[in-house]
Amino acid sequence: MHHVELERVVLRDEESRLEAEFVPGAGMLCCSLRHRGEELLAQNAGVDAYAQVGKTMAIPLLYPWANRLAGFDYSVAGRTVRIPHDPDRVRLDGNGLPIHGVIGGRQVWELIQPPAGDGNALAAGLSWSDSRPELFELFPFRHELHYDARLLDGRLEIEVTVHACGPDEVPVSFGFHPYLSPPGAGREGWQIELPAMRALALDAQQIPIGPAQTFTAESFALDGREFDDGFDAVAEPARFSVVAAGRRIELTFLQGYSCAQVFAPSSGQFICFEPMTAPADALNSGTGLSVLSPGEDYAASFTITVTP
Repeated sequence: MHHVELERVVLRDEESRLEAEFVPGAGMLCCSLRHRGEELLAQNAGVDAYAQVGKTMAIPLLYPWANRLAGFDYSVAGRTVRIPHDPDRVRLDGNGLPIHGVIGGRQVWELIQPPAGDGNALAAGLSWSDSRPELFELFPFRHELHYDARLLDGRLEIEVTVHACGPDEVPVSFGFHPYLSPPGAGREGWQIELPAMRALALDAQQIPIGPAQTFTAESFALDGREFDDGFDAVAEPARFSVVAAGRRIELTFLQGYSCAQVFAPSSGQFICFEPMTAPADALNSGTGLSVLSPGEDYAASFTITVTP
């Protein structure tokens, strides 16, 4: 793997000593969130591995689909799409299924509003059209994407807006994959809080096959527990948190995210609370899938709040 130097953009909230770093040339990856100089996000294999081969880390945007699809074909909004077996654009999961949309380094965003003045906000855009065939072949629906990030009062807010700017209907099936990794304590000491939501039954390939059971909000020690679970019926605002070593990291779904994935393998020093606009494989199943008419917008936002 060759190293490619990618520009990074930094936001700072001096009062709370919080700092966030973004990579527009790698799918607007939020590659770092530091509090008092300590990294709060799992770095995994690093930015280059994410940009080039799709190995997720930190807070990647999963676009145009979150998590895995059941196969290499999907039919939605009047189109049937065949996803090519192209490792430069699409990463596969352990079962050989397409996962997490287009690899980050192929989604190069334009920085519309770089941080200025107090350096706590940015805006970026991406045009998804047939003039970018490497993207359009995988998701042939014309639209514009807008990404806003703000860092203020100890809180990072990320909002993505999809604008159906052309003649196409546009399915909305994206999400984020925040790898929260509190410093200073092993996972056995982490205290987890989950909101009320409904678990999804999954098949052997982690594809949703229907609702399972409804959970009330709960708080528990992570200790030896593992998660790779899908949920829907996530109410707004929904709060997920991990408390460890005297620091609380809370992720709140503000709007547009009715589904979630919770991922915490015992082998990993992280927990992921993944905001999703639709369940995994929604481009195939149609379950919980929003489809924009021409001219419509879809805005989705979440926050990460850090408190000592």
